[in-house]
Amino acid sequence: MKSFPAGYTLWLRHGEKPAEESSSCTPIVENPTPDVNPYLQMVHEAFNFTMPTGSEETTTADPIEDDDIELPYDGPSRDAQDFADLLADGTEELYPGCSKYSKLSFLVKLYHIKCMCGVSDKAMSIILDLLRDVFEQAKFPSTLYEAKKTIRKLGIEYKKVDACPNDCMLYRGEYENATKCKQCGTSRWKQKTRKGSVTKLKIPVKKNGKPLPAKSLRYFPLIPRLQRLFMCSKTSSDMLWNKEADNNDGYLRHPRDAEAWKDFDAKYPVFSNDARSVRLALASDGFNPFRNMSTTYSIWPVILIPYNLLPWLCMKQSSFILSMIIPGPKMPGNDIDVYLEPLVNELKQLWDGVETYDANKGTTFKMRAALMWTISDFSGLGNLSGWNTYSGLACPTCNVDAKAHRLTFSRKWCYTSHRRFLNQGHKYRVDRTRFDGEVESRDPPKKYSGIDVLRQQSNLQVSFGKNPTLTIKR
Repeated sequence: MKSFPAGYTLWLRHGEKPAEESSSCTPIVENPTPDVNPYLQMVHEAFNFTMPTGSEETTTADPIEDDDIELPYDGPSRDAQDFADLLADGTEELYPGCSKYSKLSFLVKLYHIKCMCGVSDKAMSIILDLLRDVFEQAKFPSTLYEAKKTIRKLGIEYKKVDACPNDCMLYRGEYENATKCKQCGTSRWKQKTRKGSVTKLKIPVKKNGKPLPAKSLRYFPLIPRLQRLFMCSKTSSDMLWNKEADNNDGYLRHPRDAEAWKDFDAKYPVFSNDARSVRLALASDGFNPFRNMSTTYSIWPVILIPYNLLPWLCMKQSSFILSMIIPGPKMPGNDIDVYLEPLVNELKQLWDGVETYDANKGTTFKMRAALMWTISDFSGLGNLSGWNTYSGLACPTCNVDAKAHRLTFSRKWCYTSHRRFLNQGHKYRVDRTRFDGEVESRDPPKKYSGIDVLRQQSNLQVSFGKNPTLTIKR
C-alpha cells in the first residue's frame, strides 16, 4: 500500500562479491565422461558396487539375461538375487523399441510421482490397470504390490517394531520375543472382544496364522540413509562442502561460521579433523501425541538435517528427510522417549563410527555423526525435553524463579514480570499505573547452565507408560 521512500538503498548482497568483481574465480571445466545409465549407476551404488567406467552396461538398448550378470557377491544370497533382478530391470526396454525408458526407470519415476503428489494406493492400482490395458506390450508391474517389491530392493526400508499399547516399552533387543509388557503386563497382541461389547476375551487376533500386534512403530533407520549420501556419487562430494568451500571470509552464512560449530571442533578434534563427519539438527513438526488437535490423522516425523548438505539442499529447493519415526496405527501416549529409543541408539553408534564406502574417493572410512541442534516449537520442546510447558513454571529460562499469574475467568497462565529484565534505574520499574500496580525491584532470573539442569534432574524418577486404568481425558 505504501511504497518504499525515495532514495532507499536496495540491499542485494550481504557482503559477498558478485561474480564479475571476483578476479580469482576460474571457470570450472568438467572432464568429459561417457554417458552412463543413471538407473544402473543407482543400482550399483545401492549395493555398494561401483560401475566400471565405459563398461557395456551403460547402454539400455539390449536386455541382458540373468546368466550374463556378474554379481559382486559370493554365493546365492538374497542381496545377489536382488542385484541381478534390478540390473535386469534397468536394462530391459519398457516396450519393444523404447530407448528412453527402461522398466526400472519408468517404475521409479512413476513411484516418485505417487510419493510427491500423495496418490493413494487404490488410485495407483487403477492407474496401473489402465496403463496395462492401453499399452499391452509394455512391461508394467501386474500389481502395486509387485511395484513396491521392486522399489524395496533398492534398500532404505523402514523397520517395524512392536510396542506396548500403554507406551511402556518397545519389543526389541532382549525383549524381541516377549509376549507381554515387562512393566504393566499388558499383552503384546491385539485381543478379540466380545460381540457388542468392549470386553476383551484374551484371545489374540491372527492374520495368516500370526498374531497381530496391538501397537507398532514404523521406524526409518538413520545410518543407512547417511551412508547412502556417501555411497552415491552425486552427493558424496557435496558432503564435504563445509570443509572444502572457499568462502570462509568471516561472514555468518552457515552454521559452520558460528561459535557453536567452532567450539565443538575445538572440544572434539578427532571428530572435526575428518571432513566427512556429519553434524545433524533434529526438527519435530506436525505430530499430535495427545489427540489435542482438531485433526484425526497423526504422524510424528523427526526430521534430521545434515548441515554438511545444507547449501546443496537450498540449491535444490527441496525438503530432505533423513529419518522419521511414525508410531502407528494408533497415536502414542504421553511417553515420547520410548519411541526415541531406536534413534538414540543409532546416534550412539554414529558417534563411535560406522564403516561407510565413499564413492567420491573410492575408499571405506568410519563415518561419525553428532546431533548438535534441536529445532521445535514450544509444545515440541515439552515433548522432546520433558519440560512442563503448560503450568506456572512453563518458562525454561526463568526455571524455578518464574512468577506467573492465573487469570480469573480464562483460567490461563500469564507472565507479567518482564520488567525485571530492565536496568535497575529504568522508569518502567516504578510505573504502577501502566502495569500490575506494583513496583518491580527484582533482578533478572538466574541463568542455569547445563550442569545445573542435570543436577535438577539427578533425582528424577522416570517410569515410561501411561496408567491403563486412567480413563479421564487430559
